[in-house]
Amino acid sequence: MGTFLKFTAWIQKTFALWVVLFAGIALLSPETFVWMKAYITWMLGLIMFGMGMTMTLDDFKGVMQSPKAVAIGVAAQFVVMPSVAYLLCLLFRLPTEIAIGVILVGCCPGGTASNVITYMAKGNTALSVACTTVSTLLAPVLTPAIFYLLASQWIEINAWSMLSSILQVVLFPIILGLVVRAVLKHKVESYISVMPLISVVAIVLIVAAIIGGSKAQILESGLLILAVVALHNAIGYLLGFGAARMFHLPHADCKAVSIEVGMQNSGLGVALAAVHFAASPITAVPSAIFSLWHNISGPILASYWAAKADATAKKKSRKEQMSV
Repeated sequence: MGTFLKFTAWIQKTFALWVVLFAGIALLSPETFVWMKAYITWMLGLIMFGMGMTMTLDDFKGVMQSPKAVAIGVAAQFVVMPSVAYLLCLLFRLPTEIAIGVILVGCCPGGTASNVITYMAKGNTALSVACTTVSTLLAPVLTPAIFYLLASQWIEINAWSMLSSILQVVLFPIILGLVVRAVLKHKVESYISVMPLISVVAIVLIVAAIIGGSKAQILESGLLILAVVALHNAIGYLLGFGAARMFHLPHADCKAVSIEVGMQNSGLGVALAAVHFAASPITAVPSAIFSLWHNISGPILASYWAAKADATAKKKSRKEQMSV
């Protein structure tokens, strides 16, 4: 089991590499993955079920212990990212199909990858987990509501249908995972260790399926979408950190909020686009590219913050030794 856990940890650390690799394969051989588009909602449901199985009461206690920080993180998530997405669509005068996709991923809750990145950055991981939990549970209401508010000028949107989709692929699987963990308790511990690996495989396949199914559109508009996604992600990190600083949160909390805001549940964006905008495959591409990009930018940011934290710790240690 120890070897398997090390393998799982290695796969998670090299997640961005696998996304890039399979995205490249999907561009070269679209037919290898395009058939998987029919199973995207099932794969996302499996990821959410795994998230539910890994949740404990401590995750919810974290909300009670740091209500101010969690409220700031969740509010920034649903204010900053949708607003920035909307402004970028106007600034770049994006075509309708792409604009809808950019706003859709902006309205999604924080992704579970943010928890790992926050840990790597030596931020407040417990806060990150609490923010992800709360934003995910609020997503069935807030994601379709905000998306309708911002994107209805481009296309007619059925917010109730989208709410139903999020309930099916996010909330119900999470609740089922929580119930399974509560009922079976220690019997599921061995299965829980497998879930991160399953999640990585599922996300990689979801991205590959969308990339393969949208090859022509990506070759035409891929660089534009990548530029918008990279800006969206970077501004999310910056404003998330700024919001936390404005409310005088500790530095570790600021890092957690920054990462939580900047990293989206892009798998949900892909699933919603595949279900509700199937006639325009490129609508799912911003979410797919976001999944690729934030798993590159996240570790880079985490490495910078971790190195800075180590340098600060060493400097503090030297001062303490000199004062003795």
